[in-house]
Amino acid sequence: MSSLLEGAKKLVTRGSSIGARIDGLDAAIEAAHGRLDEATLEEARRTVDRAASRIKLSSEHTVVALAGATGSGKSSTFNALTELELSAVGVRRPTTSWATACVWGKEGAEELLDWLGIPPRHQVTRDSMLSTGREDVTLNGVVLLDLPDHDSTEVAHHLEVDRLVELADMLVWVLDPQKYADAAIHDRYLAPLKAHKDIMLVVLNHIDTVPENRRGAMLDDVRRLLAADGLDGVPVLSTSAREGWGIQDLKSQIAKRAKEKRATRARLESDLHAAAESLATVSGTVEPPKLSTERRKALDAALADAGGVPTVVKAVEDSTRIRANRATGWPVVAWLSKMKPDPLKRLHLDLGALGKELVSVSRTALPEPTQVQRARVDTEVRALADELGEPLTPAWATAVRKASTARLDDLGDGLDRAIGATDLNAERIPVWASAVRFLQWLFIAAALVGLGWMLLLGLGTYVRLPEPPTPEVGGWPLPLLLLAGGVVLGIALAAVCRLLVASTARSRAREAERRLLSAIGEVSQELVVDPVQAELDAYGRVREGLLSSLR
Repeated sequence: MSSLLEGAKKLVTRGSSIGARIDGLDAAIEAAHGRLDEATLEEARRTVDRAASRIKLSSEHTVVALAGATGSGKSSTFNALTELELSAVGVRRPTTSWATACVWGKEGAEELLDWLGIPPRHQVTRDSMLSTGREDVTLNGVVLLDLPDHDSTEVAHHLEVDRLVELADMLVWVLDPQKYADAAIHDRYLAPLKAHKDIMLVVLNHIDTVPENRRGAMLDDVRRLLAADGLDGVPVLSTSAREGWGIQDLKSQIAKRAKEKRATRARLESDLHAAAESLATVSGTVEPPKLSTERRKALDAALADAGGVPTVVKAVEDSTRIRANRATGWPVVAWLSKMKPDPLKRLHLDLGALGKELVSVSRTALPEPTQVQRARVDTEVRALADELGEPLTPAWATAVRKASTARLDDLGDGLDRAIGATDLNAERIPVWASAVRFLQWLFIAAALVGLGWMLLLGLGTYVRLPEPPTPEVGGWPLPLLLLAGGVVLGIALAAVCRLLVASTARSRAREAERRLLSAIGEVSQELVVDPVQAELDAYGRVREGLLSSLR
């Protein structure tokens, strides 16, 4: 099996956690799209793409970048490490904006060099014909880059340095005894890269130009400045590329890290961790808030009031009372109730089965909500968004607030359709009312029989016919008892039933209110809660992805 395939196999094995970090950050970016600052998301996306690309390339090579200012001896150090005169130094240094690469071990490096963007004419293989012939395998697997001067007056040089500093697996900063405290390198590179200190080395070159009694103090001062940049613990070496001092130590440090195969992993983990932290700063990682029952009830109550639920409930109670009284009242006067307008019909709510089919094109006749009712709805929606957004960062709080009001314009139609489609169960009279109606008509029949009987007796007396015997009950003539009993019992039953009707009407009203509130709840769920929950779910995915990437 070729070394390239071996390297790919090892990379898959050792990169499983990196793969999880990449997947986590990628999921967070996708979920945050359109909700968080696009510049921050774009930077994180570049990090994910860069890490995903690097993890597919050779794991047998470690990219080591030498970076430094003009006159720091960076190119001399590069030549000393390669033992070849590859980079021009001093006044002979060209103005090219390209880096120079020297590779120990060519197999598998071609794609890596292409990814680094190093032109073929600036690539050298250490074991090629340019070698001096001395076999040195110390730096096997190293791709050593000599970057342009970071303080060059050429903008292209700055861009090339910035690009390759992002791509290198390991960074070696070459400092000059005269300019090691220069803010240009500390503020622009060292301090911002403090999260990558595990893949850094700092070299104080030209140490031969420093009096021997001052060298220790100068190295201590370099360490102090690095600690101030957040880079405490980064190894600091002293070298003289011209004299060859410290070059072997530097080579050993690079070789050790390359052999351990940790630099690539450490760089990718640092990049992903830094990107995740940057995203977490604007996104936050607190637990996703949950909508409280009290807040939801307050919202539904405001919507119910604005939608006219109290009006409908009152209409159901009044309509039930009218219809039931008509069914159970004394038939002689009960028909007069038909002259009263039915409250539900006035609201276009007494539609029955046919109405349910027409509800998509029919509207209720409920009054429009007042300004006070609209203001109450707005207040409750805002309170809901504020409560959920309070523990979140401003970006997510804004997203929640926008989602809560995104469909407010649809609330009016939504509430009207929900109320119109609700089965109020008001068109049916109570079961017991049918029995009462039968009794009422039985009493009316008895009264009519008694009345007819008495009229016949009176007519016989008038025409002087023989008077037949009249049955009596308790000394009272039966015709009179039938007439009086039918009337009195009918009126008495109607009076008793009015109490039962009132109770039934209240019960029907409560049931209608329960159904209406359920329908209102579905509207608030669809138009307010669901859009807000979608934002909270997106936040949850971002949080989960960030935590996965930060582990």
